[in-house]
Amino acid sequence: MQSTRKAHTKIRIGTRGSKLALAQAHEVRTKLMAAHGLEESAFEIKVIKTTGDQIQDKNLSAFGGKGLFTKEIEDALLNNDIDMAVHSMKDVATKLPASLVLPCYLTREDVCDAFISTKAKQIADLPHGAVMGTSSIRRQAQVKRLRPDLKVVPFRGHVETRLRKLREGIADATLLACAGLKRLGKAKLISSPVCVNEMLPAVAQGAIGIEIREADGHIAELIAALHDETTATCVTTERAFLAELDGSCRMPIGGLAEVRNGRLHFRGEILTPDGAISYATEREGAPDEGLAMGVDAARELLEAAGPGFFCQVA
Repeated sequence: MQSTRKAHTKIRIGTRGSKLALAQAHEVRTKLMAAHGLEESAFEIKVIKTTGDQIQDKNLSAFGGKGLFTKEIEDALLNNDIDMAVHSMKDVATKLPASLVLPCYLTREDVCDAFISTKAKQIADLPHGAVMGTSSIRRQAQVKRLRPDLKVVPFRGHVETRLRKLREGIADATLLACAGLKRLGKAKLISSPVCVNEMLPAVAQGAIGIEIREADGHIAELIAALHDETTATCVTTERAFLAELDGSCRMPIGGLAEVRNGRLHFRGEILTPDGAISYATEREGAPDEGLAMGVDAARELLEAAGPGFFCQVA
């Protein structure tokens, strides 16, 4: 494959500037060093501030949801300012810009949500009327389904910001991704992981993807050593489900695909923001049927919910 990559002295990795995003970029760099016998000096990590990072005091759904944490990074790829972009896959829109591809997924981390509180061990133990802080409309809906008595308040910001707000007493509990806390070395803060049967995770939660220019064969070959096919199968299935739903941060959607004993298992659900109404479905098939399974599951839920279901999220 012919490469459009210009000659550079370093391999440039683009990332957001949060501690979690940097930890993920450093993980990619470390794995590439080990896979190819490269020195740290062969890489440059370039921090790119995204629209999502700049909006700290408002709900992202009002600004378009997914893509707010990736657009500027993708622009840098298109402009040849970086050679690869490292993303939390749950932040990536289902439709990529023309000429960009996602050929590499690292082995997926824990998919569960993490319940964090100094007042309870799990959601069921919170006192009546307790305050839950979260900026995720999915988590809000799922929490309200489990505990309609709880008050849910917005909790924007990086992981560290949300933990600080919890310490300040703005909320009695919060929910974060187990994967992110583990990558930051903060697993000890998890009061308990939330079972996926109680709260189905966000599509692609726990997965890191590497986005590159489609024509850049050199970088494609470089990152191929990091690719995990099982993660790719699962994330592709989940993203097909999300794409068919036309999903964004404005919709409470959960989806999880897992490969067990050579078979692909998928569960998906959609909810109203108050958690009062939900529709769920499951699929099982061969791993190479994942894309079709995701699309078919989404169509089933759309038909069951009816055309006005997501209008309640606007």
